[in-house]
Amino acid sequence: MRKANTAGTVSKRKAGTKTRPYDVAAYLSTPEDMAGYLDAWLTEAPDDAAGIARALGDITRAKGMTQVAKDAGA
Repeated sequence: MRKANTAGTVSKRKAGTKTRPYDVAAYLSTPEDMAGYLDAWLTEAPDDAAGIARALGDITRAKGMTQVAKDAGA
């Protein structure tokens, strides 16, 4: 993409840094990690029901839905 600078000439725009979405579930690999993550939410934002629900969802994704269903007896 070209962009005019203050002198009125056209310069090439440098390519930006490529990013990808951060997924905390990828870093919750042990029961201790999961417990610590949930504990942090409960300690830092105990009144944030949406945040706590999101943390539980992250933990569920980290464990895998199959394992959660197995643990629940389904």
